[in-house]
Amino acid sequence: MQLVPGNIFGFWAMIFVSICILVIVKLAKDGKFVVKLRRIAGLEAIEEAIGRATEMGKPVHFSPGIADVTGDTAPQTFAALEVLSYVTGLSAKYNSELIVTIRMPNVFPLAQEVVRQGYMAAGKTDLFKEDTVRFLSSEQFAYIAGVLGIFARQRVAANLMIGAFWAESLLMAEGGAQVGAIQVAGTANMHQIPFFVAACDYTLIGEEIYAGGAYLSQDKVRLGSIASQDYIKLALMALMFVGAIMMTAGNDWLIVLLVK
Repeated sequence: MQLVPGNIFGFWAMIFVSICILVIVKLAKDGKFVVKLRRIAGLEAIEEAIGRATEMGKPVHFSPGIADVTGDTAPQTFAALEVLSYVTGLSAKYNSELIVTIRMPNVFPLAQEVVRQGYMAAGKTDLFKEDTVRFLSSEQFAYIAGVLGIFARQRVAANLMIGAFWAESLLMAEGGAQVGAIQVAGTANMHQIPFFVAACDYTLIGEEIYAGGAYLSQDKVRLGSIASQDYIKLALMALMFVGAIMMTAGNDWLIVLLVK
């Protein structure tokens, strides 16, 4: 394989990053490296929300956002499905009714399988129903209209919204607030976070949703992956700082290295 100019540094950087991730994940899995995540109030409030819904005898609503499983917003959908697995387990534990609403057709079978597996893991397969996961519409505002209809008819007591949201975010959050639901929301779409902060009880900001699966499950492999990403970010920030100092001093060695 011949590397063209501009790809040499990227190639070796990829090798280095991959090795770092594998080493840290292996150490975390073996218990030689303990990863501790800071407290995230929004994730801890999920159990409170489901418990409240159980006490009131009302459903729990979960939305994994309106993004697809392809494109640059796909990681938010996958992060939401990890949280959904945890939510399903708690709903099964407390015998709470769970309603999962889906906008994108190819997210539907994934969410349905996550919920089914969650009930099976909890030994409550009888609680899984065909309408637990509901595909409403692939149209953005038709989807939110369907969600608001569910809120109005079934008076949900907990509204959990984790994933990629756009203009429908405030509509869904306001609809949940009007029926008195306790609301936990999170998205990496920064332009929608102010609406969630204004209308919801708890809000996950940015990358907190990506750490959700590891935080809730405390799985060592996932925690090791989160830690390795943080170390890589620190290394990149250090590289940027060193580069700024060198350029200020008139040394372009780092620039030359990056374009090789």
